[in-house]
Amino acid sequence: MIRPARFAFNAETADNNAFQKENQALSESYIQARALTQFDGMADILRKAGVEVIVYQDTLSPHTPDSIFPNNWVSFHAEGRVILYPMYAPNRRLERDPYILNRIEKEGYTIAEIKDYSTYEEKLIYLEGTGSLILDRENKIAYACLSPRTHLNLLITWGQDQGYRIVSFYAVDENEKDIYHTNVMMCLGHGFAIVVEEAVQNLAERNNLLDTLKNTGHEIISLSYKQMNAFAGNMLQLQNKKGEFLLMMSQKAYNALTIEQVNRIEKYTKIIFAAIDDIEQNGGGSARCMMAEIFLPTSKP
Repeated sequence: MIRPARFAFNAETADNNAFQKENQALSESYIQARALTQFDGMADILRKAGVEVIVYQDTLSPHTPDSIFPNNWVSFHAEGRVILYPMYAPNRRLERDPYILNRIEKEGYTIAEIKDYSTYEEKLIYLEGTGSLILDRENKIAYACLSPRTHLNLLITWGQDQGYRIVSFYAVDENEKDIYHTNVMMCLGHGFAIVVEEAVQNLAERNNLLDTLKNTGHEIISLSYKQMNAFAGNMLQLQNKKGEFLLMMSQKAYNALTIEQVNRIEKYTKIIFAAIDDIEQNGGGSARCMMAEIFLPTSKP
């Protein structure tokens, strides 16, 4: 997790992130203070739940208003591989920080290889990490909704390089606009999948998506557009030090779920949540985006 230094509304991402809402009446310093309090609160909730949390303090320079969302520029894999991704917004490319990778190695994790796709930015081709990709690591399947942030050709190349089957589709919001990241409309956990089915309007693509999820043993829990807009799709399942499964989400997302949905989710995992409203409104991302999960080999007990 990246503790923000100058969190703010990012105009460079707002053109295709419909979840961002700018409030010009609020100063940047106020927004940063609110984001810092909410970030620390979420990190504390994770630690109290037994999750190991590595926090890197962002720096004032260069100014990276979205650094609080590290999962878009990097992913970590069990083979010891670190993957770096091409980013749509120029000021987000500054988030790729070698110091963070050095810090992770000092924490006892092994980095055997770094695969860097960031050069695709020169061709205006983007693939924004586990914002673009929902990874079924067990079955080696990557789910992705295509958008200006998720290009099909690079998606295919990524799948070939990493040995993943690609399940791609188009997904739109209630205003017929491309959903910018897959992880706002879909979440994958052990035994369940949370999906905004109606966002995938092509029936062949929707059936392929749902059939693949069912055939890999996932109970499908469907969300509405209203729930998606409350970030109910932006969740991440974690394991704590005891090996227990936890589903981290925002308080707004939790409040948007029905009792029946909560009961279905809790068959598979405990739910934990944090109030991060200001981060969601200004950044257009939620709890899942704030965590870059680490699957690297480790010598730690």
